[in-house]
Amino acid sequence: MDSKRIKWSTLAFMAFSTVWGFGNVLNGFIYFNGIQVIFSWILMFALYFVPYALMVGELGSAFKESGGGVSSWILSTTGPKLAYYAGWTYWACHITYIASKSSGGIKALSWAVFRNGETYDSFPTIAIQLLTFAILLVFCYVASRGLNPLKKLATLAGTSMFVMSILYILMMFAAPAINPGAGFVPMDITAKTLIPQFNVKYFTSLSILVFAVGGCEKISPYVNKVENPSKGFPKSMITLAIMVVVCAILGTFAMGMMFDPALINESTDSFNAYNSNGAYWAFQKLGNYYHVGNALMIIYALCNAVGQLSTLVISIDAPLRMLLDNEDAREFIPSGLLKKNDAGAYVNGIKMVAVLSGAIILIQSFVPGAAAVLKQLTKLNSVCMPLRYLWVFFAYIMLRKAKDKFNPEYKFVKNQAVALFFGCWCFAITAASCILGMYDTDPFTFALNVITPLVLVALGVIMPIIAKNEKNKKR
Repeated sequence: MDSKRIKWSTLAFMAFSTVWGFGNVLNGFIYFNGIQVIFSWILMFALYFVPYALMVGELGSAFKESGGGVSSWILSTTGPKLAYYAGWTYWACHITYIASKSSGGIKALSWAVFRNGETYDSFPTIAIQLLTFAILLVFCYVASRGLNPLKKLATLAGTSMFVMSILYILMMFAAPAINPGAGFVPMDITAKTLIPQFNVKYFTSLSILVFAVGGCEKISPYVNKVENPSKGFPKSMITLAIMVVVCAILGTFAMGMMFDPALINESTDSFNAYNSNGAYWAFQKLGNYYHVGNALMIIYALCNAVGQLSTLVISIDAPLRMLLDNEDAREFIPSGLLKKNDAGAYVNGIKMVAVLSGAIILIQSFVPGAAAVLKQLTKLNSVCMPLRYLWVFFAYIMLRKAKDKFNPEYKFVKNQAVALFFGCWCFAITAASCILGMYDTDPFTFALNVITPLVLVALGVIMPIIAKNEKNKKR
């Protein structure tokens, strides 16, 4: 039995590659005024990420037979109606994510081909968005044929991106010794420069950090497979948090040696350009420091392109199957969405993905500049994607309220009041970050951030009504 158990250190590394990525370092750096983000990262890890990961551990331990799905946790603690809404939220969040993967894939390919960000940004927005829409339709067709040839590629690309992130930090810290005359940005590291200004921009950007550290519920199925779960799992999660915070801090310092926050915040166009191109510029500069030209940037761009486009197919197919394959949720879903084609794909569900994600892509045709589109999608994802984490915390609160019914092998904390406090605390932080994240000085972006989640929630409410009317007509 013990030979099949995984070591706590192995789980920590598995979780690290799932949760963390290079884009998180870049987004934190540009949205929180350079190295000032370090203060926010430490707060976010201590007050949000560690409790979140340990709560997920308790949920995974309590429902070890359910495969770790949030919907199944809600089903066990409440009932089928709320389990449907949890499944719907998980699927609906991917609508904005799918739109961003199409755009991100084209951006990565343009860097690999043109080796600069200006060429892509110079194309008319409408042309870029029509191409993005065409790519979405092609990948929807691939998903509708039951073909998912890119799963292994997605894993490979994810692993290579993880390796590139670690490599960036190591190479950047070694660069001043290897090429001392490369013109690095001097950093003023004092308490004054590290403490951020707690203004409107700060609080409306917190959703970026919440989005960055979320998603550890994916590792919940492994809780009971760890050696001595009650000690091994928290040890692996705390190790994960330490690894992530070290990477966030070192990655931020590495980026601080390259980029001046004053130039990033110089104008809206400058901010959009860094948001769109910053990761590629980072690897391009790193290549120059080591006298290898664009080699590192091209490797990063190709890994990113494969990762974005393979994730696109998986994001069209997997969340839809999680929602529609769930027998307990089916009674709330109209029969038309449950229709499968000869390849076993939910063809009408995929059409709905094409319509909703396509609408976001086409609406953005009117945005001035391709770089502004990518900035909008980053913010929109940070507003929509963390909504699914709300169900994790709700499930945890309901689990602890029904403490006599369930007996998980691993518990986050034994004290009931402390457990409920952290469940409510993380729920409140997530909800507040999503709501505050909707605000933007640009009216179009603000409207998109508010209308998109409202439309997706409204659709989720309408579906059970349609399903109920269908059943009444059949009687």
